[in-house]
Amino acid sequence: MSAIAIILARAGSKGVPGKNVAEVAGRPCIAWTIDDARASTRVSRVVVSSDDPRALEVARSMGVETVERPADLAHDTATVDDAARQAFGAIGEPGGPVVILYANVPVRPAGLVDRAIDTLVRTGADSVQSYAPVGKHHPWWTARVDMMAGNVRPWEGEVLNHGCYRRQGLPPAYIPDGGVIALTADALMLRLGAEAGPHAFFGRDRRGVITGEGEVVDIDSRVDLIVADVLLREREEMESRKVG
Repeated sequence: MSAIAIILARAGSKGVPGKNVAEVAGRPCIAWTIDDARASTRVSRVVVSSDDPRALEVARSMGVETVERPADLAHDTATVDDAARQAFGAIGEPGGPVVILYANVPVRPAGLVDRAIDTLVRTGADSVQSYAPVGKHHPWWTARVDMMAGNVRPWEGEVLNHGCYRRQGLPPAYIPDGGVIALTADALMLRLGAEAGPHAFFGRDRRGVITGEGEVVDIDSRVDLIVADVLLREREEMESRKVG
Protein backbone atom coordinates (compact mmCIF):
# COMPACT_ATOMS: atom_id res chain seq x y z
CA MET A 1 0.00 0.00 0.00
CA SER A 2 1.61 3.27 -1.14
CA ALA A 3 2.00 6.05 1.41
CA ILE A 4 2.16 9.84 1.15
CA ALA A 5 4.95 11.58 3.05
CA ILE A 6 4.21 15.12 4.23
CA ILE A 7 7.31 16.99 5.37
CA LEU A 8 6.56 19.93 7.66
CA ALA A 9 9.00 22.86 7.54
CA ARG A 10 7.74 25.96 9.34
CA ALA A 11 9.99 29.00 8.87
CA GLY A 12 9.83 30.36 12.41
CA SER A 13 12.01 28.97 15.20
CA LYS A 14 13.15 30.60 18.41
CA GLY A 15 15.73 28.01 19.44
CA VAL A 16 17.58 27.78 16.11
CA PRO A 17 16.41 30.42 13.63
CA GLY A 18 16.00 28.98 10.14
CA LYS A 19 16.81 25.48 11.39
CA ASN A 20 14.97 23.70 8.58
CA VAL A 21 17.33 25.16 6.00
CA ALA A 22 20.41 25.49 8.23
CA GLU A 23 23.50 23.78 6.86
CA VAL A 24 24.03 20.32 8.31
CA ALA A 25 26.95 18.29 6.97
CA GLY A 26 27.13 20.55 3.94
CA ARG A 27 23.44 20.44 2.99
CA PRO A 28 20.21 22.20 4.02
CA CYS A 29 18.71 20.35 6.97
CA ILE A 30 15.47 19.59 5.13
CA ALA A 31 17.37 17.80 2.36
CA TRP A 32 18.19 14.92 4.71
CA THR A 33 14.52 14.39 5.54
CA ILE A 34 13.60 14.48 1.85
CA ASP A 35 16.24 11.79 1.31
CA ASP A 36 14.69 9.66 4.07
CA ALA A 37 11.22 9.99 2.55
CA ARG A 38 12.42 9.12 -0.93
CA ALA A 39 14.45 6.17 0.35
CA SER A 40 11.31 4.54 1.73
CA THR A 41 10.05 1.61 -0.32
CA ARG A 42 6.50 2.30 0.89
CA VAL A 43 6.33 6.02 0.08
CA SER A 44 5.23 6.87 -3.46
CA ARG A 45 4.73 10.61 -3.08
CA VAL A 46 6.62 13.27 -1.11
CA VAL A 47 5.15 16.69 -0.32
CA VAL A 48 6.84 19.56 1.53
CA SER A 49 4.58 21.98 3.40
CA SER A 50 6.24 25.28 4.32
CA ASP A 51 5.88 29.04 4.60
CA ASP A 52 9.65 29.35 4.05
CA PRO A 53 10.60 30.21 0.44
CA ARG A 54 14.07 28.72 0.98
CA ALA A 55 12.67 25.37 2.15
CA LEU A 56 10.26 25.28 -0.78
CA GLU A 57 13.12 26.05 -3.16
CA VAL A 58 15.20 23.18 -1.79
CA ALA A 59 12.22 20.83 -2.13
CA ARG A 60 11.58 21.83 -5.74
CA SER A 61 15.26 21.49 -6.60
CA MET A 62 15.09 17.91 -5.31
CA GLY A 63 12.04 17.15 -7.42
CA VAL A 64 9.34 16.81 -4.76
CA GLU A 65 5.95 18.47 -4.54
CA THR A 66 5.36 21.59 -2.45
CA VAL A 67 2.41 23.17 -0.69
CA GLU A 68 2.64 26.73 0.56
CA ARG A 69 1.50 26.88 4.16
CA PRO A 70 -0.85 29.77 4.99
CA ALA A 71 0.20 32.28 7.66
CA ASP A 72 -2.51 31.18 10.09
CA LEU A 73 -0.87 27.74 10.22
CA ALA A 74 2.70 29.01 10.52
CA HIS A 75 2.75 30.80 13.87
CA ASP A 76 4.23 29.54 17.15
CA THR A 77 1.01 27.97 18.41
CA ALA A 78 -0.08 26.38 15.13
CA THR A 79 -0.43 22.61 15.49
CA VAL A 80 1.34 19.90 13.54
CA ASP A 81 -1.88 18.14 12.62
CA ASP A 82 -3.56 21.33 11.36
CA ALA A 83 -0.61 21.94 9.04
CA ALA A 84 -0.58 18.32 7.88
CA ARG A 85 -4.34 18.34 7.24
CA GLN A 86 -4.04 21.52 5.16
CA ALA A 87 -1.30 19.98 3.04
CA PHE A 88 -3.19 16.70 2.70
CA GLY A 89 -6.29 18.51 1.56
CA ALA A 90 -4.29 20.64 -0.87
CA ILE A 91 -3.12 17.51 -2.72
CA GLY A 92 -6.61 16.01 -2.88
CA GLU A 93 -6.60 13.64 0.11
CA PRO A 94 -5.17 10.62 -1.76
CA GLY A 95 -5.69 7.09 -0.44
CA GLY A 96 -3.21 5.09 1.57
CA PRO A 97 -1.26 5.77 4.76
CA VAL A 98 0.09 9.22 5.57
CA VAL A 99 3.56 9.79 6.96
CA ILE A 100 4.42 13.01 8.80
CA LEU A 101 8.10 13.92 8.88
CA TYR A 102 9.74 16.96 10.45
CA ALA A 103 12.25 18.90 8.36
CA ASN A 104 14.36 19.63 11.44
CA VAL A 105 15.18 15.94 11.97
CA PRO A 106 18.15 15.24 9.68
CA VAL A 107 19.26 12.06 11.44
CA ARG A 108 17.12 8.90 11.38
CA PRO A 109 18.11 5.23 11.28
CA ALA A 110 17.80 3.58 7.89
CA GLY A 111 14.40 1.99 7.29
CA LEU A 112 12.58 3.82 10.09
CA VAL A 113 9.87 5.20 7.81
CA ASP A 114 9.16 1.75 6.36
CA ARG A 115 9.10 0.19 9.84
CA ALA A 116 6.40 2.63 10.92
CA ILE A 117 4.30 2.11 7.79
CA ASP A 118 4.66 -1.67 7.96
CA THR A 119 3.56 -1.64 11.61
CA LEU A 120 0.57 0.56 10.78
CA VAL A 121 -0.59 -1.73 7.98
CA ARG A 122 0.18 -5.02 9.75
CA THR A 123 -1.60 -4.13 13.00
CA GLY A 124 -4.48 -2.13 11.53
CA ALA A 125 -3.68 0.63 14.03
CA ASP A 126 -4.72 4.26 13.62
CA SER A 127 -1.19 5.61 14.08
CA VAL A 128 2.41 4.61 14.72
CA GLN A 129 5.01 6.93 16.24
CA SER A 130 8.72 6.41 16.86
CA TYR A 131 9.97 6.34 20.45
CA ALA A 132 13.47 6.46 21.89
CA PRO A 133 14.67 5.29 25.33
CA VAL A 134 14.77 8.19 27.77
CA GLY A 135 18.18 7.05 29.05
CA LYS A 136 19.42 8.92 32.10
CA HIS A 137 16.55 11.44 31.83
CA HIS A 138 14.19 8.88 33.32
CA PRO A 139 10.98 10.02 35.09
CA TRP A 140 12.06 8.17 38.22
CA TRP A 141 15.03 10.53 38.47
CA THR A 142 12.96 13.68 38.10
CA ALA A 143 13.00 15.95 41.15
CA ARG A 144 11.63 19.24 42.40
CA VAL A 145 14.26 21.81 43.42
CA ASP A 146 13.24 24.88 45.39
CA MET A 147 14.49 27.92 43.45
CA MET A 148 15.18 29.95 46.61
CA ALA A 149 16.41 27.49 49.23
CA GLY A 150 17.64 24.75 46.92
CA ASN A 151 15.73 22.02 48.76
CA VAL A 152 15.33 18.81 46.73
CA ARG A 153 12.32 16.49 46.91
CA PRO A 154 10.84 13.79 44.71
CA TRP A 155 8.70 14.84 41.75
CA GLU A 156 6.22 12.22 42.92
CA GLY A 157 6.02 9.89 45.90
CA GLU A 158 8.09 10.11 49.05
CA VAL A 159 11.42 8.53 48.05
CA LEU A 160 13.94 10.45 45.97
CA ASN A 161 14.83 8.69 42.70
CA HIS A 162 12.33 5.94 43.64
CA GLY A 163 15.21 4.50 45.62
CA CYS A 164 17.04 3.60 42.39
CA TYR A 165 20.57 4.94 41.90
CA ARG A 166 21.81 2.78 39.02
CA ARG A 167 20.68 3.37 35.45
CA GLN A 168 20.56 -0.38 34.89
CA GLY A 169 17.87 -0.65 37.56
CA LEU A 170 15.44 1.74 35.87
CA PRO A 171 12.36 0.22 34.20
CA PRO A 172 12.18 0.80 30.41
CA ALA A 173 10.68 4.19 29.52
CA TYR A 174 10.39 5.86 26.14
CA ILE A 175 9.70 9.28 24.71
CA PRO A 176 8.53 10.36 21.23
CA ASP A 177 11.69 11.23 19.31
CA GLY A 178 10.27 13.05 16.27
CA GLY A 179 11.61 10.48 13.83
CA VAL A 180 8.33 9.53 12.14
CA ILE A 181 4.57 9.49 12.50
CA ALA A 182 2.58 7.13 10.26
CA LEU A 183 -1.19 7.25 10.39
CA THR A 184 -4.33 6.53 8.44
CA ALA A 185 -6.08 9.28 6.53
CA ASP A 186 -9.13 8.83 8.77
CA ALA A 187 -7.00 9.44 11.87
CA LEU A 188 -5.38 12.56 10.39
CA MET A 189 -8.73 13.98 9.28
CA LEU A 190 -10.26 13.31 12.73
CA ARG A 191 -12.88 10.91 11.43
CA LEU A 192 -12.43 8.23 14.11
CA GLY A 193 -14.17 9.88 17.04
CA ALA A 194 -11.03 10.00 19.17
CA GLU A 195 -11.17 12.02 22.37
CA ALA A 196 -10.74 15.72 21.60
CA GLY A 197 -7.35 17.18 22.35
CA PRO A 198 -3.95 17.97 20.83
CA HIS A 199 -3.30 14.30 20.05
CA ALA A 200 -6.73 13.40 18.67
CA PHE A 201 -5.18 12.94 15.23
CA PHE A 202 -3.37 9.82 16.51
CA GLY A 203 -6.75 8.12 16.67
CA ARG A 204 -7.77 5.47 19.18
CA ASP A 205 -5.34 2.63 18.46
CA ARG A 206 -1.86 4.11 18.87
CA ARG A 207 1.29 2.05 18.38
CA GLY A 208 5.00 2.71 18.57
CA VAL A 209 8.28 1.61 17.01
CA ILE A 210 11.44 1.91 19.07
CA THR A 211 14.67 3.53 17.93
CA GLY A 212 18.03 3.26 19.62
CA GLU A 213 19.24 5.95 21.98
CA GLY A 214 20.67 8.79 19.87
CA GLU A 215 19.59 7.30 16.52
CA VAL A 216 17.24 10.22 15.89
CA VAL A 217 18.40 13.83 16.22
CA ASP A 218 15.64 16.45 16.45
CA ILE A 219 17.23 19.90 16.11
CA ASP A 220 15.90 22.25 18.78
CA SER A 221 19.19 23.80 19.90
CA ARG A 222 22.65 24.62 18.58
CA VAL A 223 23.99 21.56 20.39
CA ASP A 224 21.58 19.37 18.40
CA LEU A 225 22.82 21.03 15.21
CA ILE A 226 26.44 20.23 16.07
CA VAL A 227 25.63 16.62 16.99
CA ALA A 228 23.67 16.07 13.78
CA ASP A 229 26.49 17.56 11.71
CA VAL A 230 29.07 15.23 13.27
CA LEU A 231 26.90 12.12 12.94
CA LEU A 232 26.02 12.76 9.31
CA ARG A 233 29.61 13.49 8.34
CA GLU A 234 30.66 10.24 10.01
CA ARG A 235 27.92 8.40 8.14
CA GLU A 236 28.97 9.92 4.83
CA GLU A 237 32.61 9.00 5.50
CA MET A 238 31.64 5.41 6.27
CA GLU A 239 29.60 5.19 3.07
CA SER A 240 32.45 6.57 1.00
CA ARG A 241 34.80 3.96 2.48
CA LYS A 242 32.40 1.18 1.50
CA VAL A 243 32.26 2.50 -2.07
CA GLY A 244 36.03 2.90 -2.18
